[in-house]
Amino acid sequence: MLAAKYVPIEESGALLEAGIELVGENRAQDLVARAEAYPGRFTIDFIGALQSRKVKLIVPYVRLIHSVASESVLTQLEKHHTESTRALIEVNVAGEEEKAGVAPSELDHFIARCPVPVVGLMTMPPLADDPEQSRESFATLRNLAQERGLEQLSMGTTQDFGVAIEEGATIVRIGSRLLR
Repeated sequence: MLAAKYVPIEESGALLEAGIELVGENRAQDLVARAEAYPGRFTIDFIGALQSRKVKLIVPYVRLIHSVASESVLTQLEKHHTESTRALIEVNVAGEEEKAGVAPSELDHFIARCPVPVVGLMTMPPLADDPEQSRESFATLRNLAQERGLEQLSMGTTQDFGVAIEEGATIVRIGSRLLR
């Protein structure tokens, strides 16, 4: 998936010309703008930190929400989801206080509370210079997903996607590398 935050909305035609149809958006307003400027041309996933007040804006346009991680987002999903809304639960596998995500110990309760189908998990490991430092976080997420019968794993970005794929990622978020 192309993380589209580096591609201005008005340049989206170049993505289509290059055969890129699956994009991830980090910001709700950009997601809506791209979807409305190119209706039906892109499959869009929401990959950014999701604020509860933005849920109703993105739901009509997304294939997957990668960052469901708070009770307030669950409440808004209850009110605004569609039949096709699917979620990935963001898991804070490293326990970083400054990062969003559900603690692994709370995952089962959170999944049970989610009003839309949970099809997988997502994580953002601690920032590291060496991609190998992300391996433990990715392996932990893979194990959590396997234990729950979840098939989708959104993990890995431009800097560490190779290790993420080795650990079972089904979705990686590539952005800056493609645009160099």
